[in-house]
Amino acid sequence: MSTVQIRDLRKNYGVTPVIHGVDIDIADGEFVILVGPSGCGKSTLLRMIAGLEDVTRGTIAIDGRTVNNLEPKDRDIAMVFQNYALYPQMTVAQNMGFALEIQGIKRDEIKRKVDEAAAILSLQSLLDRKPAQLSGGQRQRVAMGRAIVRQPKVFLFDEPLSNLDAKLRVQMRAEIKSLHQRLGTTIVYVTHDQIEAMTMADKIVVMNGGRVEQVGSPLELYDHPQNKFVAGFLGSPAMNFISGTLIAEGMRLSDATVLPLQQQLPQSSKDEVEFGIRPEHIEVVAEGGLSARVLLIEPTGAETHVVLDAAGQEITAVFRDRLAVAPGDIIQVAFSVGRGHFFGSDGNRL
Repeated sequence: MSTVQIRDLRKNYGVTPVIHGVDIDIADGEFVILVGPSGCGKSTLLRMIAGLEDVTRGTIAIDGRTVNNLEPKDRDIAMVFQNYALYPQMTVAQNMGFALEIQGIKRDEIKRKVDEAAAILSLQSLLDRKPAQLSGGQRQRVAMGRAIVRQPKVFLFDEPLSNLDAKLRVQMRAEIKSLHQRLGTTIVYVTHDQIEAMTMADKIVVMNGGRVEQVGSPLELYDHPQNKFVAGFLGSPAMNFISGTLIAEGMRLSDATVLPLQQQLPQSSKDEVEFGIRPEHIEVVAEGGLSARVLLIEPTGAETHVVLDAAGQEITAVFRDRLAVAPGDIIQVAFSVGRGHFFGSDGNRL
């Protein structure tokens, strides 16, 4: 078993709190991604699990054993850093086996483990090279191989793909996910890239301002966000938010336009609410929809992104079909039944 339990975890730098009472349960073999904007505390939390940051209050337990006061080397974890942290004077094989050498493991056993990891990561032909002779993706695989040979209970990844170009990031995402499926080891992974989180994780932990906003599977968070922050953070393009007041016919916008909504409305309120709708849940209709003026068209090939002015509020729609429209055109749009979300003035879902 390789479980991780985090209870009421807090971190202060002096008198300044940066982690505010985090609770997370990570199951054996689970791929958990901590995601959020820069400065939200996700890397600090990962470093606390690794033992690189002290815990101000709360507990971290690995397989039921509290590790707060254990040195990083005694926690049975392996960490893959953003900058790879390879020794430039060592070969790939030496980099991968160095931690085992320090532990006093016999040379034959080190070679066996290095060869096994190299086979998993397709590094066999690179074992005699030094880091300067490798591409960014190859260096990242070496850093992963160095972690694999230790056979830790938990792998920790700190934004490992942020230094790679877009095409290589896509390739490495697939390689890391495939590696997890093969090894079945518990992984805690930090990224600010919500696409990485959506495509790789079994479970996502969305963080903001040192707090956990929501925990769940990628599709659970995407389809059922608990608050406006989660709704707006996950998804590209981001969810649209339209402000107005609920009435029997739908929502009255600031310019008195009535937005017809074909879904169950929360209890009517005189307070302003926000209606959230994802770009792919907007469709063009012949009549009966909301009039919108085309501001910008962004063809991507497979999809067309259209930025619209709807009653003075800017929204983005994503269409699979290629629309015959131009900037300045007026079109009618409607929202897919049951796919919208309502958020109150406190940002929480109604």
